[in-house]
Amino acid sequence: MDHLDSISELIRTQFDARTAARDQALAQARALTRFCSQAIRAVHRDEDDTMNEQLGEARKLADSLRAAVAGFPDLYYAGYTQDALKEFVEANVTCALIKGQPLIGPQELVVEYNTYLNGLSEVVGELRRRCLDILRHGYSTEAERLLTQMDDIYAVLVTMDYPDAITNGLRRQTDIARNIIEKTRGDITFSLRGEHLERAIARLSEQMTGEASPNGPTLSRSGAEED
Repeated sequence: MDHLDSISELIRTQFDARTAARDQALAQARALTRFCSQAIRAVHRDEDDTMNEQLGEARKLADSLRAAVAGFPDLYYAGYTQDALKEFVEANVTCALIKGQPLIGPQELVVEYNTYLNGLSEVVGELRRRCLDILRHGYSTEAERLLTQMDDIYAVLVTMDYPDAITNGLRRQTDIARNIIEKTRGDITFSLRGEHLERAIARLSEQMTGEASPNGPTLSRSGAEED
């Protein structure tokens, strides 16, 4: 019992450091999520400068967050830390794909593989949002491009048939992504058929107008038919 005081002091010191790191990580995780959300909102509004600014701030926070919990693996793998990094993945990949830029990988973002895949699964929802914004103005090949990217993401996710303990619940997110993609495919198909119908009606109207004008009777100024 002679060393109990020194042992308790050592434990207390470690707990103090851990608590401080946890508090810092929580604050940074909240801030990181906020910057990521603002970057996604900016890309949907085509505000490129704001998007790049928010992504830059998000990257700084992601680096700071990882540094804050570097000595505490349990804090690094805690839900709030990985959730914030998942939002970081979602923001970067969403902005890149919408802007037609190359896909950003997990090494570039410095995130765990399961965190990257879960972030990737949530990109599908943001691409659907973009598609719907496009379809409000009519069918566009840009919506088809985004749908193809959604399909490509799902094709990878569905092959990750591993236990949830390894993928951190990816299977459920994959099922959600599949449903989102099918809804989007239906929306694009409906829009495309509507455009085809409008063109067919326009062509029919032009044909009817063209056939009626040369052969139809004309009227004189007095209103009588002329041959």
